[in-house]
Amino acid sequence: MRPVIDGDNVRARCPDCDGAVTTFEARKMGHSHDAVMVINNHPQIDGQPYVSTIYRGLRCAGCGRGAMVVFAQKNDQKALIDFYPRSIATLAIPSAVPDDVKAELREAELTGSIGAWRAGSAMLRSTLEKTLKSNGYTRGNLASKIDEAAADGVITEARARRAHDDIRVLGNDVLHDEWRPVGQDEFDLAHRYTQRILEDLYDDRTSVESLLTAKNRLPRI
Repeated sequence: MRPVIDGDNVRARCPDCDGAVTTFEARKMGHSHDAVMVINNHPQIDGQPYVSTIYRGLRCAGCGRGAMVVFAQKNDQKALIDFYPRSIATLAIPSAVPDDVKAELREAELTGSIGAWRAGSAMLRSTLEKTLKSNGYTRGNLASKIDEAAADGVITEARARRAHDDIRVLGNDVLHDEWRPVGQDEFDLAHRYTQRILEDLYDDRTSVESLLTAKNRLPRI
């Protein structure tokens, strides 16, 4: 969930509340003064002009953790610029996922938590490739690995298309093509489908291993 301005407060995930969505409330500093700083620098957000940039101190209503929101304001209009603390949106994955693959996914999530969507997207691509390699798809480029996994039936054709379009191509854009901005929506889509491929391969691991063994992807025991 992206932080959302709600009056003087912000709705966002709190890392000290196990990532739960909570309200960060505007707080007073001392007995009489808001914990706020105003700079009249006339910022532009998404092409829209504002009058001031506001830095406001907040506190989680659940655990009391301190926070800060930065937003642009014009009259009653507000536009979020930034919010601290960052919260890592970790997705649940099967316990059978190998440690190195899990570590790669979690680092991608950590990278995304600070808004480094390009770097996080490259790491999701790396997570996908490491996943396929660990399942016996070791030859060729990532595109051929995805196609072979679909041909073997360990992932569906629909999932293969998502792996190509939302994970591999995005990662290739970051690694090989000219620089362009990568947005959170693109990262979130790649993140979600990386999780689903891990579920495909590791939720019912015994069945998948039997199939991979029959396809000579894994050695027979």
